[in-house]
Amino acid sequence: MVNSLDSSLLRDFFSILLLQVSMWGSDSFLVIGPSEPIVAMLGTDTVLPCRVSPALNLESMELRWFRSQFSEAVYVYRNGMEQAGEQLVDFKGRAELVKDYITEGRVAVRIYSLRISDNGMYKCFFKKDSDFEVATLELKVIGLGSGPHVFMVGPEDKGIRLTCRGKGWFPQPEVQWTDARGEKIPSLSEDETQDDDGLFQIEASLIVRDSSKTEVSCSMKNPFFGQGQVETISIPESFFPRTSPWKIAFVGTFLILGGFVVAVMFLAWKQQQEKRRVWEVQKEKKEESKAKELLETELVKRKQLYQQDWRKAKLYADWRKEQFKVAAITLDPDSAHPNLILSENRKQVSLMENVPQNCDASVYQGQEECEAVFSVLGRNRFNTGRHYWEVQVNIGTVAGPVNKWAVGVCSNTVRREGWFVEGPEKNIWVVAYEKGEVKFPTSPESLSLKQHPQRIGVFLDWEDGDVSFYNMADGSHICSFTGLTFYGTLCPYFSLRGTGTSVTICSGLDYTENCPDSSPNTSVTHLRSCDTGAPQEAKPLLLP
Repeated sequence: MVNSLDSSLLRDFFSILLLQVSMWGSDSFLVIGPSEPIVAMLGTDTVLPCRVSPALNLESMELRWFRSQFSEAVYVYRNGMEQAGEQLVDFKGRAELVKDYITEGRVAVRIYSLRISDNGMYKCFFKKDSDFEVATLELKVIGLGSGPHVFMVGPEDKGIRLTCRGKGWFPQPEVQWTDARGEKIPSLSEDETQDDDGLFQIEASLIVRDSSKTEVSCSMKNPFFGQGQVETISIPESFFPRTSPWKIAFVGTFLILGGFVVAVMFLAWKQQQEKRRVWEVQKEKKEESKAKELLETELVKRKQLYQQDWRKAKLYADWRKEQFKVAAITLDPDSAHPNLILSENRKQVSLMENVPQNCDASVYQGQEECEAVFSVLGRNRFNTGRHYWEVQVNIGTVAGPVNKWAVGVCSNTVRREGWFVEGPEKNIWVVAYEKGEVKFPTSPESLSLKQHPQRIGVFLDWEDGDVSFYNMADGSHICSFTGLTFYGTLCPYFSLRGTGTSVTICSGLDYTENCPDSSPNTSVTHLRSCDTGAPQEAKPLLLP
């Protein structure tokens, strides 16, 4: 029997050893989340980070953050892009992927404007081929409400009844009464309710019978965050009930003086309320001043961090402008298509009336779509440095299917006769509006934007090989061409089509840029890489 037991243990040992060896030879991985709950304030932003071990490039994997059920998706990333169709309605527009270190196996989902409903458990699911792993995270949403406010109700059961109220807390706060020496006093009762937003309102009561406890404090503290608030009330010793043999004799006197006492107490209460109101106003002003100082300090810190590595940060368009030289762009009438009209100051271009919008399809047989390209170049020439300008685009009061515009840069030697594709292979780098969507002309996918931009900032970084576009109405990033190598001379590029469509240059400085022409031959090597990792083409960059 002993031999049988030894052989069984030996078989189990070899089975475990073989399993371990097979795991070493496979592409298995682990998904790891935070070991401690993530604590965040109500209304603020937070991130739910997850990573893999060993470190892997996650760009080709499926990444999913969800609640208790797999279908309750907070954010889904698959095939190198967001899958918004699988996302819960509560998180649409409030969740985005932070993928600064996605190639190192570290990603996170940022949730904006936290709600009470966001509190709870989350899971991150990473899948590679047929292998997948899941990690669990906990998010604790904290709400610090108002209060406590302590009120003296009146005499009750041979003592004075006090009430402490607070509202707007989450989760339910811990209520504690203490006397002047800091000794705890248990509550007589505690009643709590939740409003429609899930925030707690609480009312605790206490009867003070000891006349020596003339000062009583009520504190409310968040059980997870540890931060709390306290208020103290003073009880005059004369308010406590007393047993006296002269009580009956003085009943008549008390009745006579009752009205007077009530009037005095009302005046005292009114004065106390006025003082409290003044104190609350002063407190609010101090808090507003402190919040303003903290905000200004935070903005200074953020700007300093941005200036240290502004090339990698595809946000803060106003701060990015400080790194670029404003170019006073004017249109070159010699380069304008005959169907275009230029303003006298060479700052606006529009389309002539009654111009046919489609070219002769018989001339361009084999094209999926045959369209006339009406374009014009800027006078300015760039072969070094960082330059910036803004344009205002208008598609008219009624945007039809033929309305189109494109703005960006191109080589000054581009051939623009007839029909051509506005894309990198033509040495043209633009962002375009076509058929009601903003997109790259060479990409079938439209850009996912909150709103169609009307005022567009164009940022050209010659040395860094970067052409970026921003919506200057809200400072948001639209898209970028990165990893370019320029040779020769570049110039501003504009094209438009459709009745009512126009482009206006709205540069911030009133001067003419003098940039000498360079070599007549201009060429460019295609993208080494984009932020999405796809060579030979430019793709929009997700905001960090």
